[in-house]
Amino acid sequence: MPSALLPRYPVPSLNVPLVGGGRFALGANPGERFDLIVFYRGLHCPICAKYLLELERLAPEFNTRGVQVVAVSSDDETRGQEMSDKVKASGIRFGYGLSLRSAQQWGLYISASRGKTSIGIEEPALFSEPGVFLVRPDGTLYYGAVQTMPFARPQFQDLIGAIDFAIAKDYPARGEYTGAV
Repeated sequence: MPSALLPRYPVPSLNVPLVGGGRFALGANPGERFDLIVFYRGLHCPICAKYLLELERLAPEFNTRGVQVVAVSSDDETRGQEMSDKVKASGIRFGYGLSLRSAQQWGLYISASRGKTSIGIEEPALFSEPGVFLVRPDGTLYYGAVQTMPFARPQFQDLIGAIDFAIAKDYPARGEYTGAV
């Protein structure tokens, strides 16, 4: 069962190889305001491809707000490269090789393969479901959303508006209370 991350508290480590070389190590070179980490299911997921196309389209908008963007999956390098090519990535970096243990530490749900998807690509034996996180440069969680399904994900245009509001109003991360209720 995934564990919930708490806003204003440190997130788990994340260190994955990047398509095209190098590594993404969360916190090593953070975005000015946030790192936007988009965990996606993998190459087999047509909804992920559409979602990541929108992220690529809006990458300059995030960049102008001091947000660096990375998309990460548990796919291997070949499949990570294929997804990067499919979305014609230039504004977002693609990380691959996310361990399922790390996925669970981030609170992501894990699914088992059901064979080939509607686009004829075999699902991995196990893979993580989607998650979207904004992490502050100090390594603490600002925003997080995880799903059990590939459907109805947070919209990136809405997230840009939320970032604008958060910056303008110095709005704190919410959901940090852990006391008795």
